[in-house]
Amino acid sequence: MVSGLALIDKPGSVTSHDEVARLRRELGTRKIGHAGTLDPMATGLLILGVGSATRLMQFFLGLDKSYRATVVLGQSTTTDDAEGETVAITDASAITTEQVLAALAGMTGEQLQLPSKVSAKKVKGKRAYDLVREGKEFELEPKQVTISRIEVMGEIQAGRLCQFEIEVDCSSGTYIRAIARDLGEKLGVGGHLSALRRLSIGPFSVNESSSELLPPAEAARRIMLGFEITQQQAIDLRHGKQLEVKLTQTSAAIQGEQLVAIVEPNGQFARSVVVFPVESDA
Repeated sequence: MVSGLALIDKPGSVTSHDEVARLRRELGTRKIGHAGTLDPMATGLLILGVGSATRLMQFFLGLDKSYRATVVLGQSTTTDDAEGETVAITDASAITTEQVLAALAGMTGEQLQLPSKVSAKKVKGKRAYDLVREGKEFELEPKQVTISRIEVMGEIQAGRLCQFEIEVDCSSGTYIRAIARDLGEKLGVGGHLSALRRLSIGPFSVNESSSELLPPAEAARRIMLGFEITQQQAIDLRHGKQLEVKLTQTSAAIQGEQLVAIVEPNGQFARSVVVFPVESDA
């Protein structure tokens, strides 16, 4: 069975699960997991783990992300994006570039962000978007996020509907739709997102998307410290033994070009968190 990391540039109008199904057909395996999905409207980087690399996916979930998005001011929707129904339209022609830049500047840093109601957030065990479809009333709790950069790209197109592109660097779990919604509220005209593209997840860029799989050892080295171990140490790890090595952080134990285990510090030792099979058996 093949193993590795698939870096995919997801097109619009298809779901992340469509991409998983496509890769399963192409590679002839059902053992595929993802490190965060994208809405059908969104395009860009989707990271999928294949074979034993699915065991790595848990270490990708908290990585920072970057996006390019198109914001429309003057129109609010039920979903905070272009796929929802229009809730209100307000003339945004008086909005200036200076007002937009000042409002965005106040939206960076650590903050509490209220997720969109049409999101995957769970409320008493059910997804928020399912509750919306069922017509249920509910409230979501704001969550702590960090937005390290919001930059306007190009010109701000003034008009009754004011439109422009932004790039955002943010912590995992940040809703870019909520940025458009909150910006519109700050400026008193409402807003939504008309396009969204994920540019990167941690050190992985959409520009690297390829039909070739990235080997598990290489993928692990890029998101955490990697260190070389001997063949005997690899055997020991796979038999549940600890390594007599002092670490300060979760790390990847690598033997040759093969990822053996993800290990964590345990005093003077390192114990395995996840163990990977030998490549020929993966």
